[in-house]
Amino acid sequence: MSKRNALYAQSGGVTSVINASACGVIETARRHPGRIGKVFAGDNGIVGVLTENLIDTSKETARSIAALRHTPGGAFGSARYKLKSLEENHVEYARIIEVCKAHDIGYFFYNGGGDSMDTAHKLSQIGKRLGYPLTCIGVPKTVDNDLPITDTCPGFGSVAKYVAVSTLEAAKDVASMSRTSTKVFILEVMGRHAGWIAAAGGLAGNLPEDAPHIILFPEIPFNRQAFLTRVRRCVKDYGYCVVVVSEGARYRNGQFLADTGLVDAFGHKQLGGVATVVANMVRDKLGLKFHYAIADYLQRSARHLASKTDVDQAYAVGKAAVELALAGKNAVMPVIVRKSDQPYRWAIGETALGRVANREKMMPRRYITKDGFGITAAGRRYLQPLIQGEDYPPYKNGLPDYVTLKRVLVRKKLTTNFVLS
Repeated sequence: MSKRNALYAQSGGVTSVINASACGVIETARRHPGRIGKVFAGDNGIVGVLTENLIDTSKETARSIAALRHTPGGAFGSARYKLKSLEENHVEYARIIEVCKAHDIGYFFYNGGGDSMDTAHKLSQIGKRLGYPLTCIGVPKTVDNDLPITDTCPGFGSVAKYVAVSTLEAAKDVASMSRTSTKVFILEVMGRHAGWIAAAGGLAGNLPEDAPHIILFPEIPFNRQAFLTRVRRCVKDYGYCVVVVSEGARYRNGQFLADTGLVDAFGHKQLGGVATVVANMVRDKLGLKFHYAIADYLQRSARHLASKTDVDQAYAVGKAAVELALAGKNAVMPVIVRKSDQPYRWAIGETALGRVANREKMMPRRYITKDGFGITAAGRRYLQPLIQGEDYPPYKNGLPDYVTLKRVLVRKKLTTNFVLS
């Protein structure tokens, strides 16, 4: 079998551990020099592939690649760019195949969520159609934890840990001042359609009086009166109330509480500011003093507080992606298989890209309390192992010592430039 080059690309919103997956891909590929030549990386994800801006990772030292395991963000750059459907226009897919052919790329590793798995799946199909078979392997990543089949998604465990810790610490702050100051604290977290991240806030407490007192999930239609009644009762009983709300909280008719009226490149409604909406309800209807915080990028970039379980799993799926490719597999994605809760044991399996592409996994109703405002014992059993363990980065001068790569570009070989639509 002739040696072929590989292409790796990061997609969508990055996480604190996506680079650990990149590390797993590149280090594993380097251990098979007889099977895989160079590993290129798309400069800013699929956009770099389309424009033939490819990073030569062979220019990076082994030490720099190893440091990716503890570095947040997307070391090679990511992008939110949706390729058109094959039926609508396959020019973009043909361009990717053209770039791969020019640089003798036989393996494509796409690190992303459901939309990215769809892209990888379609690339494997059109490659055959155009007479250039390309081995396409998905590498799972999403803080939202909404990919099906896999027990969890790399990136989620660390966000879950950050949100649980933030909820716990903020609650201590609010409780200490509640008699004369803030009565209600609201933490807004990510989660467009699935409430996994919001649910993680529930790990901060065990007793009814512990924060968070209310969690607002996208899966549970928002009832304003029920919410306000619960806030009032918590303040009366405990002196304060802590709320964790998912950005995707919505009314029964499906309208988001924080619908801005705008959409992104994938046609998803742009959300943000639900904490303000909820806080205004508390002020206008209950007259209580409040504070709110929006975790936003902080929750997904906090590598200093990453879950060791998450880091290990992120590296493992990157490593497994290369091993699957070398085993002759195509159009598949490595998945995390839970073997047991206590003690927590997991292994790596695989699934077809077609089973995860453009599909979302919501919170099971059994993980949410009957009143819709908390997590059940079953939900806690699922979530708890995912935030276990600490994997601190090295520190220098009091700050994490993260790596910045050289990102040396490969010389272009195509004579035509590609204009992004």
